[in-house]
Amino acid sequence: GTNGIRLTMESALTARDRVGVQDFVLLENFTSEAAFIENLRKRFKENLIYTYIGSVLVSVNPYKELEIYSKQNMERYRGVSFYEVSPHLYAIADNSYRSLRMERKDQCILISGESGAGKTEATKKILQYYAMTCPASQQVETVKDRLLQSNPVLEAFGNAKTLRNDNSSRFGKYMDVQFDYRGAPVGGHILNYLLEKSRVVHQNNGERNFHIFYQLLEGGEEDLLRRLGLEKNPQQYHYLVKGHCARVSSINDKNDWKIVRRALSIISFNDSEVEDLLSIVGSVLHLGNVQFAADEQGNAQVTTENQIKYLARLLAVEGSVLREALIHKKIIAKGEELISPLNLEQAAYARDALAKAIYGRTFSWLVNKVNQSLAYKEGEFPGGRSTTVLGLLDIYGFEVFQHNSFEQFCINYCNEKLQQLFIELTLKSEQEEYESEGIAWEPVQYFDNKIICDLVEEKFKGIISILDEECLRPGDATDTTFLEKLEETVKNHPHFVTHKLADQKTRKSLGREEFRLSHYAGDVTYSVAGFLDKNNDLLFRNLKETMCNSENPIINQCFDRTELTDKKRPETAATQFKNSLSKLMESLMSKEPSYIRCIKPNDGKQADRFDEVIIRHQVKYLGLMENLRVRRAGFAYRRKYEVFLQRYKSLCPETWPTWDGRPYDGVAVLVKHLGYKPEEYKMGRTKIFIRFPKTLFSTEDALEVRKQNLATKMQATWRGFYRRKKFLHMKHAAIAIQCWWRGILGRRKAAKRKWAAEIIRRFLKGFIYRNHPRCPENEYFLDYIRFSFLMKLKNNLPKNILDKSWPTPPPSLTEASRLLRELYMRHMVWTYCRNISPEWKQQLEQKVIASEIFKGKKDNYPQSVPRLFINTRLGNEEINTKILQALESEAIKYAVPVVKYDRKGYKARARQLLLTQNAAVIVEESKIKQRIDYTNLTGISVSSLSDNLFVLHVHCEDNKQK
Repeated sequence: GTNGIRLTMESALTARDRVGVQDFVLLENFTSEAAFIENLRKRFKENLIYTYIGSVLVSVNPYKELEIYSKQNMERYRGVSFYEVSPHLYAIADNSYRSLRMERKDQCILISGESGAGKTEATKKILQYYAMTCPASQQVETVKDRLLQSNPVLEAFGNAKTLRNDNSSRFGKYMDVQFDYRGAPVGGHILNYLLEKSRVVHQNNGERNFHIFYQLLEGGEEDLLRRLGLEKNPQQYHYLVKGHCARVSSINDKNDWKIVRRALSIISFNDSEVEDLLSIVGSVLHLGNVQFAADEQGNAQVTTENQIKYLARLLAVEGSVLREALIHKKIIAKGEELISPLNLEQAAYARDALAKAIYGRTFSWLVNKVNQSLAYKEGEFPGGRSTTVLGLLDIYGFEVFQHNSFEQFCINYCNEKLQQLFIELTLKSEQEEYESEGIAWEPVQYFDNKIICDLVEEKFKGIISILDEECLRPGDATDTTFLEKLEETVKNHPHFVTHKLADQKTRKSLGREEFRLSHYAGDVTYSVAGFLDKNNDLLFRNLKETMCNSENPIINQCFDRTELTDKKRPETAATQFKNSLSKLMESLMSKEPSYIRCIKPNDGKQADRFDEVIIRHQVKYLGLMENLRVRRAGFAYRRKYEVFLQRYKSLCPETWPTWDGRPYDGVAVLVKHLGYKPEEYKMGRTKIFIRFPKTLFSTEDALEVRKQNLATKMQATWRGFYRRKKFLHMKHAAIAIQCWWRGILGRRKAAKRKWAAEIIRRFLKGFIYRNHPRCPENEYFLDYIRFSFLMKLKNNLPKNILDKSWPTPPPSLTEASRLLRELYMRHMVWTYCRNISPEWKQQLEQKVIASEIFKGKKDNYPQSVPRLFINTRLGNEEINTKILQALESEAIKYAVPVVKYDRKGYKARARQLLLTQNAAVIVEESKIKQRIDYTNLTGISVSSLSDNLFVLHVHCEDNKQK
């Protein structure tokens, strides 16, 4: 049955007719794709979702919960030989971990597959396995928590519901987990690749924007949403309704919000950082709702002033500056700044580009913030020994859609590179094993996809170089000119074709704005529309300047001011991706790899449905047949002599029940007795290699028959004798235990009753004598009353100076309670005062004065209370020397920059206001514009509105006088 199948790999071989083989290497017809898929199908029907190709794990998404991830299951795979247990994610995880511990060599687990195949889930399960099975301490627990909690945060900001998957990763992720010499996780680092920023502003029908937007609207507290200016309804936001499915029954955004909010706290986000981060999320939604209309000249004007007001607050920028930046373009030509108005289309592009830039950069900031919380802190983990690293790569699989654009081009290029690495490393490990065992290696013919990688990435001649050249050259470069340049440069390449270069038959399936690449996994047609824009990823200069001036700490870090002065043109998106991919390949090459290949069984996310057409495509995309061919080029089965002998020794009289000599000699005797022919096997230094699966199957069948015969003979005799002996032993033990235990229980019960009666008696007597002077009868009761009050007081002390609560004392402790209360209040006041810094003291004194003057009199007073005073006073060095000379006899008590408004036209004039002992002086640079003696001052007025206006009232005898 199924339970028996899961015990060990070898015992499962006997059930191969019903559930296939657990290692594709043991398939008789290993070159047949149909046989490969049939084996997958058999196992899938029995809920056996994992199958090996040698050491590569193939995983089929079951789209349902399976009871195979329990803690008990984790223990079963811990420290066990790879082939001793049935295929599982945990076996791969444990094998990598043991290699890391024993050989002190860095490892990596490469998880690939298309959207919805279960890559993200596999990554989570592996991290959970390490969290449960690795050595622990308090510091390590913190690291484990942060490693696990980084997932929901990055998923909220980087994952989205797509047609193929409710939780599709829209970015590639490579996570390094650092382990110390004890094998405990002590740190981590995450690299992210190519976030699909275009999703921020546009989603296909049936798809959603990133999860965080919906989570915030559904789960955010009323108070938070009010501060962000947001409504609970996602239908109100243009960026959330492009795909017409803002709400999805299978996703609980409200619950996910709680998980994300908790995870942010665990990975060291304080409340103000969370507020700043959510302000950015809210600002993207408000940006999407900014609308434009054309004036008489056809120039764009903002029509949604409310949104600009919210954006100014959330992004901490000047609203008027942001508005102008959204409808004007700034260019620096020959050292001069030229500002030109934008039309409606350009303004919409600028708005969307800003939304994408803000979100994309914030995502990168978030990854860095997570990395800071995961960083290995040597002081916390003493020992002074170096760490080893285990990498987890969860990256987008090969993608072929109806419409393939720049993102699919980058993703498929990435898969092309990974396939190249995969085949190289697989061949290398095979070759190394053969060489170490002293067996001749026969070269394997395989498709080397370097030719395709070169087509994409070669300097000067590759597609990325040509794309960059078009993006950077002066003149009117368009997607069409890029395609023409491609046709001209790579027209003779066997893996590249366009409408112009194709033959008559191929032309019918190719548009004039398309090119086709023959990848290792098949042909993909790409539309060049948008290639230049997406590769340039440009943000207008004045929008960049506006963001650089933001007072939101996160935005301020995301938009570096050096970008504005840097003369060097920023790298294009494709080049950045190519470079980061090159670094990833270097990192992976330096590690020992393990592979998990994820497959989705159908497009409908349905359990128990196995769609052969879809699976055949993925088997091709993942290069599984090629991998199997490489693995089977020599021998199907290989095992250490000790393991092989232990399993099959019962089939030969000379090796049963024990073999005293070398395992090598024992195996030689065993295979000779079994009648293996010389061409069927080879003896290596430490392992036996068997060429054909049928040789192994016949041995396995013989073993099964042998087991059954032995079992039948021994069962009857042994069972009766053993059962009786066991029963008598258990009966005797049970009686002895019962006697002792009943005695213990009786004695305990009697002692407890006696003690309880004593306590009750003392308490009652104390209550009766409670009003008498202290005596032996009431001292226990009085002490208990006092103790109770003091304990209650200890647990209910006021938390701060403003908290006036205090427990009511019993009559005997009234005076003590009063003294304690005075002492504690003094202590709290003293502690508070001691901790006040001089600067904070000055702030508080200023706040008190401001309160006396403005409280209840200005509209914006309540909002100003939490904001600290900023010193805007002018120093002597900021006042013109001529003015200082003119006023030398009068000491300046206070100087501040002000804006003066003309009486006619209310034109704003920049001025300085100087207050001396006797007069208020208004200065324009080096001129004293007006002097108002305090004797001539009839009053000062400020309005009660939210403004910074004040008026000086003076005697005015002449209308012409200012």
